Amino acid sequence: MAPQEEEHEGATPGEQLIEACRRNNTDLLFEVLEDKGDDEIAQLLNTTTTVMGNHLYHEAASRGNYEVIDALLDQPGFECDPVNRVEGDTPLHSAIRWINSEPAEQREFGNSLVEMMLEAGSNPRVKNKGGLTALQLVDPRNTGLRELIQKHEYASLNAGDFVSADEVSVSKSGDAMLHLQLHGQGQQLDDDDAEFSGSDEEERAEFERRRRAKRS
Repeated sequence: MAPQEEEHEGATPGEQLIEACRRNNTDLLFEVLEDKGDDEIAQLLNTTTTVMGNHLYHEAASRGNYEVIDALLDQPGFECDPVNRVEGDTPLHSAIRWINSEPAEQREFGNSLVEMMLEAGSNPRVKNKGGLTALQLVDPRNTGLRELIQKHEYASLNAGDFVSADEVSVSKSGDAMLHLQLHGQGQQLDDDDAEFSGSDEEERAEFERRRRAKRS
């Protein structure tokens, strides 16, 4: 019997999947999923949780396990935004907590991980039990990550019809200029949801100009 088979002998598929995600072990992941249909794979990946209430995606994201996350995201019907039981975090929250705990030298790798997660469908606007979005968890010194999340957030909300992600101006502190909420058939500013936190007068004037233009 192979060493890996001996190590996991007697473990349930769920336990093996948890181990694969914790150890960044794509071989074990694919071994467990082998010969299973799409519906069964989706069921396993989306419902398997740890005793602490973390989903597989949380376990991988909280350790920065790029390879196994890439493999998970390729699976049919995989859920990008499950929330865990304790904090109500999505895997995106978990990934950012991991990046914050790592030395600055890891930021480039961590940011590329978050970018992959965002492009696969992770929603940066989901709030955890503390009322915090993933963006609000980012270390303020990691301006590259703040800007990356903001651009994806704007691109998702605006759908290319109002302001493109590349046109978004971000202050040096990394604070968002504004948040937009889309309604009905048009795009209107939701006063309860919109937020402007920039201090630059030119940015504020541009924000006001866009708001008046939308209301006219």
